[in-house]
Amino acid sequence: MNFTGAHILSISQFQRHDVEQIFSVADQMEPYALRKRVTRVLEGAILGNMFFEASTRTRVSFGSAFNLLGGEVRETAGFESSALVKGESLQDTARVLSGFSDVICMRHPQQGSVADFAAASRVPVMNGGDGANEHPTQALLDLYTIARELQAKGRTIDGLRIAMIGDLRHGRTVHSLSKLLSLFSNIQVTLISPKELALPDAIIDEMRAAGVTVSVSDELNNSIANVDIVYSTRIQEERFTSKAEADLYRGKFRLNQAIYTQYCEPNTVIMHPLPRDSRSDANELDCDLDNNPNLAIFRQTDNGLLIRMALFALVLDVVDKVDQFAHDVRWYNSRQQ
Repeated sequence: MNFTGAHILSISQFQRHDVEQIFSVADQMEPYALRKRVTRVLEGAILGNMFFEASTRTRVSFGSAFNLLGGEVRETAGFESSALVKGESLQDTARVLSGFSDVICMRHPQQGSVADFAAASRVPVMNGGDGANEHPTQALLDLYTIARELQAKGRTIDGLRIAMIGDLRHGRTVHSLSKLLSLFSNIQVTLISPKELALPDAIIDEMRAAGVTVSVSDELNNSIANVDIVYSTRIQEERFTSKAEADLYRGKFRLNQAIYTQYCEPNTVIMHPLPRDSRSDANELDCDLDNNPNLAIFRQTDNGLLIRMALFALVLDVVDKVDQFAHDVRWYNSRQQ
């Protein structure tokens, strides 16, 4: 695809070589993400961060990524702080705010809403999550993390064995990652969830049509015995009609160190898109895994900066100018100690 000026809305718009290009640019961003160098390549540019649904990592990650490239960030968080509560349409909001920004990141609880917004925007729009539909940048950072974890073991994405666990029906990160994995070869995916929260059939059919080997299970322990990656997700309480309904499934698939040791291969990588639900009745990833070197959840969040910096550089067409506008860091940098 031609990234310059493009919207980033869905994994479906990418081919494998596009993903590989994003990953290559992300590698180039590492000195800046680690504060070994500073670049001002986007000096004067403005990111409009529009989050109409709760977010910590995605919102701050997008903003930080833009700041690290030298740009500035303006934020709208929540419906109550926007003109949408006065009845303004997404289309009108898009026309107005795209006049104030050079690129927009948007999260909204309604499926398809970000694409509708982008259709009326005069600047590129990036999907920060639209309801239970997709979360393309999360899938990209997840796959980038998988690639780096496997590379350390002398492996590539091709031939990956992965188990996806939890609320697969509502989990937009799983929806996007499933589509992304379909671009690669010899992929084996095990889907572990209650039957009521299974991955939508359309996505399973799409994976199988692409040559992905898909198996489905509602039992955790034996299903994680022969995989490279365990990808856990939380129960998406906000997608249920009530907390009581979500509680029916909360805590059904808990991974702790004892289960990991007994059932997983020794180097199985543990991932989670976060936030993990650490409440006692959920606790899908126990804190006793925190000292496990194969727990990659915080490496995932670090990699999110690299991927989002790469996307900004590609969409705003500055990949070959990043180093040109760089200088050394002038402050104490604890990351280099």
